[in-house]
Amino acid sequence: MAVCFFERLLFSCLVLVVVCAKAELGNTVGCIEREREALLRFKHGLVDDYGILSSWDTRDCCQWKGVQCSNHTGQVVGLYLQEGSLRGEISPSLLELELLTHLDLSFNDFEGSSIPPFLASLPKIQYLILSDANFTGRLPSQFGNLSNLLSLDLSGNYHLHSGNLEWLSHLSSLRHLDLNSVNLSKAIHWSQAINKLPSLIHLNLRHCSLPPLTTPSLSPVNFSAPLAFLDLSWNDLTSSIYSWLFNFPTTLIHFDLSLNADLNGSIPEAFGNMSSLEYLDISQNQLQGSIPDAFGNMSSLTYFDLSSNQLQGSIPDTVGNMASLEELYLHDNKLEGEIPKSLSNLCHLQKLALQSNNLSGQLPQDLLACANDTLEILYLSYNQFTGSVPDLIGFSSLRVLYLGYNQLNGTLPTSIGHLTKLQWLDIGSNSLQGVISEAHLFHLSDLHTLDLSSNSLTFNMSLEWVPPFQLFSLALTSCQLGPHFPSWLRTQKQLKDLDISNSNISDVIPNWFWNLTSPIYTFNISNNQIIGNLPNLTSKFDQPLYIDMSSNYLEGSIPQLPSDLALLDLSNNKFSGSISLLCTVSKSYLVYLDLSNNLLSGVLPHCQKQWKSLTVLNLENNQFYGKIPKSFGSMQSIQTLHLRNNNLIGELPSSLKKCKCLSFIDLAKNGLSGKIPPWIGGNLPNLMVLNLRSNNFSGSISLELCQLKKIQILDLSSNNILGSIPRCLSNFTAMTKKGNLTIAYNYDSLHNSFLSDAPWSYVDSELVKWKGREFEYKNTLGLVKSIDLSSNKITGEIPKEVTDLLELVSLNFSRNNLTGLIPTTIGQLKSLDVLDLSQNQLIGEIPSGLSEIDRLSTLDLSYNNLSGKIP
Repeated sequence: MAVCFFERLLFSCLVLVVVCAKAELGNTVGCIEREREALLRFKHGLVDDYGILSSWDTRDCCQWKGVQCSNHTGQVVGLYLQEGSLRGEISPSLLELELLTHLDLSFNDFEGSSIPPFLASLPKIQYLILSDANFTGRLPSQFGNLSNLLSLDLSGNYHLHSGNLEWLSHLSSLRHLDLNSVNLSKAIHWSQAINKLPSLIHLNLRHCSLPPLTTPSLSPVNFSAPLAFLDLSWNDLTSSIYSWLFNFPTTLIHFDLSLNADLNGSIPEAFGNMSSLEYLDISQNQLQGSIPDAFGNMSSLTYFDLSSNQLQGSIPDTVGNMASLEELYLHDNKLEGEIPKSLSNLCHLQKLALQSNNLSGQLPQDLLACANDTLEILYLSYNQFTGSVPDLIGFSSLRVLYLGYNQLNGTLPTSIGHLTKLQWLDIGSNSLQGVISEAHLFHLSDLHTLDLSSNSLTFNMSLEWVPPFQLFSLALTSCQLGPHFPSWLRTQKQLKDLDISNSNISDVIPNWFWNLTSPIYTFNISNNQIIGNLPNLTSKFDQPLYIDMSSNYLEGSIPQLPSDLALLDLSNNKFSGSISLLCTVSKSYLVYLDLSNNLLSGVLPHCQKQWKSLTVLNLENNQFYGKIPKSFGSMQSIQTLHLRNNNLIGELPSSLKKCKCLSFIDLAKNGLSGKIPPWIGGNLPNLMVLNLRSNNFSGSISLELCQLKKIQILDLSSNNILGSIPRCLSNFTAMTKKGNLTIAYNYDSLHNSFLSDAPWSYVDSELVKWKGREFEYKNTLGLVKSIDLSSNKITGEIPKEVTDLLELVSLNFSRNNLTGLIPTTIGQLKSLDVLDLSQNQLIGEIPSGLSEIDRLSTLDLSYNNLSGKIP
């Protein structure tokens, strides 16, 4: 990007100061004793942990580090003490430096103290830089007295605030103002104060919590010098900002309005009049409508970012008129249509990001041909592009090619192998087919990320092939690599992420493979036919990691595991024996543990006190026995607990009431007994699924269970429950409203910073008894709203309040001892698909309203004492 005019204008004085400072290093005047004493008092008030001021002990203070003196008078004119890690207090002795023009104390730590108001009495100060120095409190309004001030930088002091910026209007010489991250949420007249700065060139109000303009000034802004830099990003601004913004002279070179969450509506055409702009960022807002054609008038623009809005329509052809454009970011919108051919006019383009839109059509084979010498980054993923991968053989500077998650087909051209600077190649999740040979990767010596996953590609490499690259990340899921582990993998010594799941490998894990795992961060070999036992894994992995070896034929015992394991999935294998070695996972990183569908046995270990971050625990379909340990209550981050189909006995431990994050409990098909604890309702407010089917629970259903307002699936069937159905079931709010409360977790919801970049997410599933059979629901689980109390010993009437649960899909009260009438209001359950009230002692007529439930596919009222006319 060309050097901006405002930079030359703004910092010319700073350059002169530095030049003069160098010239004056050899001055012979020497410092004035009075000022030397003042500097020593200033030093005395500071804590210098790193000896930055160690040179401040000689006679001539003009030779001290950070001190600049006048060559003519010996008086101090500048103090440059930035990035010194200084602490303590700023002494008022600085007032004795009568010619001090430049004071820079940035990037120190003044430990939350206030900015000393006496700094506003420095008579000659022109450059006052106090950024990132940990000042707090109110910004001194006395700064308005600094009539000679050219530059004021208070940025990065997150706990500074000011409710009134009127004092700024007195700084008629001010050219550079940076208040980045100063809290200005109470400064409702901030724009009027800015309007009165006639010399301003550089204005940074990023992350200041600026309030919206309520009565924006429509008068011309009083600038005699051209404002060149304006940053209003990360505030609370609305579209009212436009009427103030477009009053500026058309001299802006850099403008940033990104990260204003309340900025919505369409983009004004008036942006097209800002013809001097070189940098424009209005990303991460709520902007709607189409991209104005007027942007094509910005022939000087080199950086253009409209990403992460809600823009629709096509990319206008006029974008191709931005002849100077180097970076174009339109990703994460709702744009559609084809990539306009006019983009081929952008001969200086270096970075193009169009991912996560609804763009379609075939990618032209001459895509961006004019930029083949300059293009470095091309993001086109998460769209609907069709056709073949374009031939990019001439793109000599291309470093990142991201085409994943489209509908590309055909074969991968071998010309990919001639992109010698390529570092990141991602064409995953398309419909490519054919063979990948050595020719595709032959010249890619800089490649560090390769993702060809979820295609129909077959790797055909010779046993002797040595790749020219060392990969950090390799994702080849659903590619054909087998039947053996590919031998070329043994050359990759720097892998951080490895995913070769579902790759048709039917082999024993070779010893050389374990030698690769030491630096690995995410490790996925799931959904293959891998056989054999696992070695001791404590020495195989070195860092917090994700391991998925599920859905193979691995057997033997669960090995000793790394202490800093974060996610482990060994489900759907043939592991046997106890899981006591899980207690070697001693650090608190563990978030996800799935050992379901194995042959594991023994009692559940007492490791849970060290699993404070565990969110998902799935041990279902094994042969565990004994009681649920009381230590389960230590897992206070747990959200999902699957223990279905084991041989567990005893009562539910009351310690589980501490697990207030629980949203999913499945303990079906065990031998658990006792009463269903009332604390489930009072202490687990987030519970969405509770399945206690096929146990030995007894007693009545407590009224406290009615506090489960988020419950969507309640299954207490096949127990020994007595008493009546509580009328307060109508409190199950989630069953009265439409909506899919998907029970899914990802890294954000798991609060696990160690694996923030790992490709993992978890969507819960549940077996729901439906029309006499069990069906597994996963992505659609949140749509299933069901109550099943069948096969118990429940008595009394069906409470009419249950018919208030308007979004119920399945209701099963069969095989009980219910009496009385079927509620006449049953017909208002319009979403019912299954209704089973069979094998009770119900009497009276079948309510006519049942005939109004269009979706009802299964109705069983058999083995009752009903009478009258069938509706």
